Order: sequence, then structure tokens, then C-alpha cells
Amino acid sequence: MLSAQLQTYLAEMKISATELQQKQLIGFVEMLAKWNKAYNLTSVRDPEQMLIRHIMDSLAVSPYLDGQRFIDVGTGPGLPGIPLAIMNPDKEFVLLDSLGKRIRFQKQVQFELKINNITSVESRVEAYQPEDKFDGVLSRAFASIQDMLSWCHHLPKENGIYYALKGQLSEQELQQMPPGFSLVDTIVLHVPKLDEQRHLLKITKQ
Repeated sequence: MLSAQLQTYLAEMKISATELQQKQLIGFVEMLAKWNKAYNLTSVRDPEQMLIRHIMDSLAVSPYLDGQRFIDVGTGPGLPGIPLAIMNPDKEFVLLDSLGKRIRFQKQVQFELKINNITSVESRVEAYQPEDKFDGVLSRAFASIQDMLSWCHHLPKENGIYYALKGQLSEQELQQMPPGFSLVDTIVLHVPKLDEQRHLLKITKQ
């Protein structure tokens, strides 16, 4: 059932996925549904809704990623990082979260689904000092753009990009962007079966 829905949604979003990638995406939903009962990893309970609200919502960003090394800040159970890693096996993803139970879940997903391009790190973002900086800093969890930029300012390379996944856009929030940053692109994302606004903001450090 889920795999047929996944194929329909991927076609609608014009994303091509191998059989292995489709299996991994479904496997991730199944593990999320199973672990969620004990660990409360997401407020979404229904696997069909997880497919739309977590998997497709994450994959909508995939065509816009530039570069090789990405960090997903406040990733929770691995969103959007794990679906993006499955669909971009040539790119590397660091999944950063401060809660141990979420990191344990991610490591189990990595082990069971054999996803070789993710690294899970348990840390608060301000305490995490990577040796290698990132081409892209992803976040779909931050309350405000202001918080994202001030807490993650040390993560991107010189010409790295911040990818902020947002629902509705707030003009006020955009105006409160800290000095030294500029919004280079606002992309309206389309997620099948999701009747809510989704936007991707691409921001650079000047």
C-alpha cells in the first residue's frame, strides 16, 4: 500500500528513485511508526501521513541542494536528512540533535537500512564545532530564521548556503534577519496531498 502511494507521489513530484531507494524510504517510515510507539519521535502517528508529512515534505528540497556536505540541524528522528541522504547517495549528511533517543533511532535506521552517507551527532548546535565546514546547513525545525542563523553561523563554508524549510512565510520574520545575511531565493514547494504552504528559503552569509 505504502509503496504504491510512494510511487504515485514521486511521479507527481518528478523525482526518480531506484527500487532500493524506494525500499529504504518505506523502511524508514515503517521504523519510524514502530519506534514512535515507545519513543514518541514524531506527533504524526499514521504511516500514510508520515509518508506525506515527513518523507515527501523532506524530498521536496532535494532538487535544490548544491554541494557535497550537508548538516541537518535539529534533525529529530532524521528529517529531512535521512530521506535526502537516501535520494542523494553521492552527498554526505551529518544529522545533529541533542536528544539521545533520536540519535539511537537514527543509528538503528542507518544500520538496518544500510544508509552509508549519514553520520549522527548528539550535540547542541552551539557546542558542535566541526573541523570540516558544510556546503549546506538544513533545518526544518527552527522556530525562527533569526535563531537558525545566529546559532548555526559557524557551520557553513565561506560560500555555503542555509536552507530553511518553512511553512507560511512571515514578512516580519524575514525583516528580522540578522545583519550580514541575505536571502538569495524563496522557492514555493509542492508536496502531494498536503494542503498547506511550504517554502524553502536559501540564505547566504555576505
